[in-house]
Amino acid sequence: MVSIRTVHEEQRPPFEVWLEQLDLPDTTKDKLRSLSDKPDTLLVGQEMVEILHQLHMDDETLQAALVYPYCENHQLTPEQIEERFGSEIAKLILGVRKMDAIKSLHTRANSSRKNDENQIDNVRRMLLAMVEDVRAVVLKLAERICALQKVKDEDEETRVLVARECSTIYAPLANRLGIGQLKWELEDLSFRYLHPDTYKKIAKLLDEKRMDREQYIADFVDELQGVLDEQNIKAKVYGRPKHIYSIWKKMQKKHLSFDQLYDIRAVRVIAERLQDCYSALGVVHANWKHIPQEFDDYIATPKPNGYQSIHTVTLGKEGKTIEIQLRTKQMHDDAELGVAAHWRYKEGAAVSRSAYEERINWLRKILQWQEEVSDTGDLVEELRSQVFDDRVYVFTPKGDVVDLPLGSTPLDFAYYIHSNVGHRCNGAKVSGKIVPFTYQLQTGDQVEILTGKHSNPSRDWMHQGLGYVYSSRARAKIHTYFKKQDRDKNIQAGKEILDRELSKLSLDSKTSETAIERFNMQSLDDLYAAIGGGDLRIMQVVHYIQQKHAPASEASTEPKFKPRRPTSAKSKADSIVVEGVGNLMNQIAGCCQPLPGEVILGYITQGRGVSVHREDCDVLNKLLDTSPEREIEVNWASEVQGAFQTKVQVFSTDRPGVLRDVTTVLANEKASLLGVNSFSDPSQNSAKIELTLEVKDLHTLSKTISRIQQVKGVLDVFKVEN
Repeated sequence: MVSIRTVHEEQRPPFEVWLEQLDLPDTTKDKLRSLSDKPDTLLVGQEMVEILHQLHMDDETLQAALVYPYCENHQLTPEQIEERFGSEIAKLILGVRKMDAIKSLHTRANSSRKNDENQIDNVRRMLLAMVEDVRAVVLKLAERICALQKVKDEDEETRVLVARECSTIYAPLANRLGIGQLKWELEDLSFRYLHPDTYKKIAKLLDEKRMDREQYIADFVDELQGVLDEQNIKAKVYGRPKHIYSIWKKMQKKHLSFDQLYDIRAVRVIAERLQDCYSALGVVHANWKHIPQEFDDYIATPKPNGYQSIHTVTLGKEGKTIEIQLRTKQMHDDAELGVAAHWRYKEGAAVSRSAYEERINWLRKILQWQEEVSDTGDLVEELRSQVFDDRVYVFTPKGDVVDLPLGSTPLDFAYYIHSNVGHRCNGAKVSGKIVPFTYQLQTGDQVEILTGKHSNPSRDWMHQGLGYVYSSRARAKIHTYFKKQDRDKNIQAGKEILDRELSKLSLDSKTSETAIERFNMQSLDDLYAAIGGGDLRIMQVVHYIQQKHAPASEASTEPKFKPRRPTSAKSKADSIVVEGVGNLMNQIAGCCQPLPGEVILGYITQGRGVSVHREDCDVLNKLLDTSPEREIEVNWASEVQGAFQTKVQVFSTDRPGVLRDVTTVLANEKASLLGVNSFSDPSQNSAKIELTLEVKDLHTLSKTISRIQQVKGVLDVFKVEN
């Protein structure tokens, strides 16, 4: 493919001539001709196409590049784009527009909570769009280069704002994805606006010596190419330009002056095979003296973004230094194009294993890039928590991305796909291996759900303590299934339970009808079914009916459950509001130790007031089986005071320093450590750490657990009950 990139606008040929230089079908060219009536908008599109053409992007990407500015300028609606250019182009442009949420990663937390939640949702959508189609990211990077070129005549404030955004967000993204061609353009253009005096100074130094340097490099290229040809090494030698930003960065990093830099003069050797790289390296070192401390083998040890090449610095004629980079053609394409070289994985209905692995690597790079660019502040902490730390990104067998809460299981995945898939699920595979339903999915897992024609959900799936499902979405779908299946049984059970409780209070069963409207039911059967199915707490209904129909004579005797205004004090115990009861002592149950944020329920003890449990506490459920009348509704107060004690278990490999690293996380998260016990099993190379903590609420605990899970060697972390 011949490059059509032009440096200056006046060098660009007429549109028709320019269009003919593109390797596009005639039908596509006809569609693009229809855009030539808006010359200013067309110019931006042409610049984007020229950038992407160098990266060997496909027909659809080039079309989207030319159309995108029309969408941004509201000269074409999404519907018009889909009608004229097809759904694939429209979807690709939508993916580029979603990337505007990238700005939220640098937004300070000075907005409302609702606005923060919208930004978080937008970032999540952006991530999924980026992972689903690499081309959207490359399009956005090209658009940002055009934006930098466009603001050259704007005021300084505008130039600096655009340059800062590109240098802090988009250049690191291009670097993480290995797209060297776009990375250096973003860096150089941004540097020109952010440090104009330094940029001009370095540019002037380069220009003053350009003629001599270019001739020197040309002579060296001819000499090295001749030596390689004599040794029958299949490789081509090229001179390469040095970018101003990279020169400045190296001067800053190594505290060098311009004249002390080794790589102002640079050449590149592109070999056909890997062994030719090392053969060429041997020839270079045999014929020219090299500087050992300036040698790097990034083929044996690639950079984090996948970059591979051999770097060495030699002394040429007159003792001048020359940097030489040696790599294969494939390595060169990867270095210049990065993930843009692999967009073809989108083609075809099925996704091969190698393409699936490419997607996983791509996803990991996106998440690593997020860590690079995230700033400090409450909003960014929320982004880390809700978009990254508290989410897992897994793949379907076809390679589609599914975004789930951290802690999700294969059943959560199945119910996310479809309710019927979840209901009929009888097994699951992760990366081709059968896993239990309690397996916690990890980012990058490929999940396959096995279904049966006559399989049905199990009631055990709804039990939180068993760990079958994590998300409330999946649990609600299972609950709805059983509610529909067992309606008749639930009606009968609910009627018996309610009638029995009302009879204890000497109330007629007909008084049940007064609760229909209060609890938003359509009929008495709906009320019974809700009680029998567990949607309504029996004592909640009984308290309301009692309030409406208790005999007037009881008003002066103050029955045990006579309604009063809820009370709350400033102690930890008074962080609980007992609904309908006043002046009643309460205490946090030691068995499950609920935290603010967890669903709670009260149990009226004999002489110790109300014991507050987690709703799914096994101890509470056993107590209520024998004495259901002791159940009472409780809630957390609007302002919870103090800290709450809880216990956490950590399982890890038995390595030196793991306890230190875990306690360091606790200190960073400001979780008070009350006690710690550790046990190791050298035969199994495993360790167990039991932590007693004081935390403010469930969110703080979840965040702390998430951070501990990131410690090297940690296998599992969870809250435990006594």
